[in-house]
Amino acid sequence: MAMNTDQPVDDVAGNQPACRYLRSKGMYVSGTLNPAVDDGQMGDGHCWCNKTQAMLGPDDGFAERKLCVPGRKCYVSLV
Repeated sequence: MAMNTDQPVDDVAGNQPACRYLRSKGMYVSGTLNPAVDDGQMGDGHCWCNKTQAMLGPDDGFAERKLCVPGRKCYVSLV
């Protein structure tokens, strides 16, 4: 599924589920291990890929909430 490039990236990420391997500090502070629900209230926004254990995903792209969405080559659905 290709991403619609007519929309700003922030709008696209807000409407699409995050990759199952996306992790953030806020997930562990809040106790909600669901990166798809990112209200911006917890953590500092620092994310990493749980598959690579680094700030870069398997496709060498940055692991960020707005980037780890369907359409990315390494994306894996939560369900």
